[in-house]
Amino acid sequence: MKRIIIATAGIAVGAVALAGCSGEAEPTEADGPVTLTVSGWSVDTTPEFQLLADGFEADHPDVTVEVVDYDPVEYNTLLTADLAAGSGPDIITQKEVKYVNTFQEGGQLLDVSDVELPDGIGGAESFEVDGTSYAVPYRQDSWVLFYNKALFDQADMDYPDGSWTWDDYSAAAEELTTALADAGAAKGTYQHAWKSTVQGFATAQTEGADLLSGEYDYFAPYYERVIELQDAGAQEAFNTVTANQLTYQGEFGKQHAAMLPMGTWFVATLLAQQESGEADDFEWGIAPIPQQDSSTTGMDATPVTFGDPTGFGINANIDDAKVQAAKDFLAYAASEEAATALAEIGITPALLSDPVIEAYFSVEGAPQDELSKFAVQTHETLPENPTSSRTAAVQNILDDMHSAILSGSTDIDAAITEAEQRVANEVGTE
Repeated sequence: MKRIIIATAGIAVGAVALAGCSGEAEPTEADGPVTLTVSGWSVDTTPEFQLLADGFEADHPDVTVEVVDYDPVEYNTLLTADLAAGSGPDIITQKEVKYVNTFQEGGQLLDVSDVELPDGIGGAESFEVDGTSYAVPYRQDSWVLFYNKALFDQADMDYPDGSWTWDDYSAAAEELTTALADAGAAKGTYQHAWKSTVQGFATAQTEGADLLSGEYDYFAPYYERVIELQDAGAQEAFNTVTANQLTYQGEFGKQHAAMLPMGTWFVATLLAQQESGEADDFEWGIAPIPQQDSSTTGMDATPVTFGDPTGFGINANIDDAKVQAAKDFLAYAASEEAATALAEIGITPALLSDPVIEAYFSVEGAPQDELSKFAVQTHETLPENPTSSRTAAVQNILDDMHSAILSGSTDIDAAITEAEQRVANEVGTE
């Protein structure tokens, strides 16, 4: 399903053309008003697209931006079909990094290496193929640890302080579960069913780990820890999560869990749900995600986590007269002005400068403690999905491995061996 939502406003397309570096012809300026279409999803509940459209139009009065609203579940399938039919949008939102190569190899993305990006922006390298940029990042979510201060207080336990390893996290989850046993259904933590909640951390935090290598022994200790937490009753079992279709928003928002490893996108959701009453009213905070060892813990260190950026690319078949306006839109989306606007609605932009962080935590209901600000701004965020034509196929195999291990149908070592064999036979390794 898709629908078009039209954003109107106006001002003129920037007159200064960005310097080209790809050998392509210089884009021509449009003679008159320009309409750009931008792909998006769930526009009614995902305000970033309209926000960026309105912000860009405010500076470019001769440009109208239309947001094409796709079904979020079938986004890449529907978008690919439109591009193949020649009816794709002018600006292509890169929802998942693992599809960048698919679009690029299909000749559907314009070289945007000449779009100037601000210093310090994150995630740009995820959109590069052989040294050429095919999109620019506008948001960069990273995984952190959300925690319920009220439940920690009830359990008479100290809040996370940024020094935790995964062993510390596991011990706290079990202690919280025991302390909260008389209070109802609250568990120490909640881990969602996605493989990211295990494999993303293992790949980011294990030295030398490479998702495309076809060697996955490094996953084992992370899965062992999860199974131990499930067996201890400190988090819901994978089979319960999937069978009952539990949501991380509901489990944390309704105080069924004291902790939640999740991406920073949850900030905006939690704030909105607390305001609407969909989530309970309680005080919460954000801590760095637990680390593999103490070498990257503490506020004088840089914690390692993972997260893929979201970006904008340009349809290679765009009308030549629209190219400069489209590149101007990409430059705006990556700018501090746009980042600040995104931060003001609780969305984590790719640029996390001090003014942006100040705006991010000025949202009503957002935590105000220094650790929360540190957790959002300070981290080494490694990509979950390498930019490769093999990534999607490898991830499908690792999805199967994840389900087999946590459902209990296959033990950890056997499941890892099977995944390694499948990657070697079905995908290949470099």
